[in-house]
Amino acid sequence: MNTLNSFFSNPLLIEEIISKSRKKTLANEDVLILPGDVLVFVPIVLRGALRIVREDEEGREVFLYHLFPSQTCAMAVNCCQSKKESMIKAIAEDETEVLLIPDALVDHLFKYSEWETFINNTYSSRFAELIEVIDLIAFNSLDKKILNYLEKKKEALNATALFITHQQIATELNTRREAISRLLRTMEQKGIVKLGRNAIELL
Repeated sequence: MNTLNSFFSNPLLIEEIISKSRKKTLANEDVLILPGDVLVFVPIVLRGALRIVREDEEGREVFLYHLFPSQTCAMAVNCCQSKKESMIKAIAEDETEVLLIPDALVDHLFKYSEWETFINNTYSSRFAELIEVIDLIAFNSLDKKILNYLEKKKEALNATALFITHQQIATELNTRREAISRLLRTMEQKGIVKLGRNAIELL
C-alpha cells in the first residue's frame, strides 16, 4: 500500500497494518462514524478527506476539523483505547478511501516507535485545531467563521467553487440560514466570494 509508505518507513509496521486492516471507500457525504457508535476501528485517510463535526441531541452540528491523507482521528483513537462511545460524526468530503485499523491492533502497534510518534503527533495536531475552533467561536464574528469554514472546505475539496447551500453552512455553523445568506451577500459585495445557484466561489 504505497500511501502508507509515504508516512511510515518501517516495513514491519506497514506489513502488520496491511495484513490486519481493511480498506473502505466512501461516496461524497457518506457517514463513517456517528455519535454514540462503539468504535471497533481507527480510520486513516488514504485518499480524499473526512469532515469531523460535533452533533448535539437535537441534530445541530458544529464543524471541528478535516482529516486529510495520512491523518487519523484522535477522538477515534481515544474511544478505542478507553472503550467509550463516539462523540463525533465523521463524514466523507467527496469520494474518500480510508484504512480501518481494528481497535485490538491500536495498542499493539505502540511497540513501533513510528506508530507512537504518529499517534502523539495526531493528538497534538487535533488539539491545535480544536483550540482554533474555540477561538473562532469565542472571539470572532460570524463573517470570519463563515470565511474560515469556506477556506477549510476549499482545502478539503481542492476546488475553488463549492457546491453547497446556505442551509448546509448554517447547519454546520449552528446558526440561522438567513444570517448566513445576509453575510454571504455582504462578502460578495466586498469581492470576497461570488455566489451562484447552490454554489460559492472564493475569490
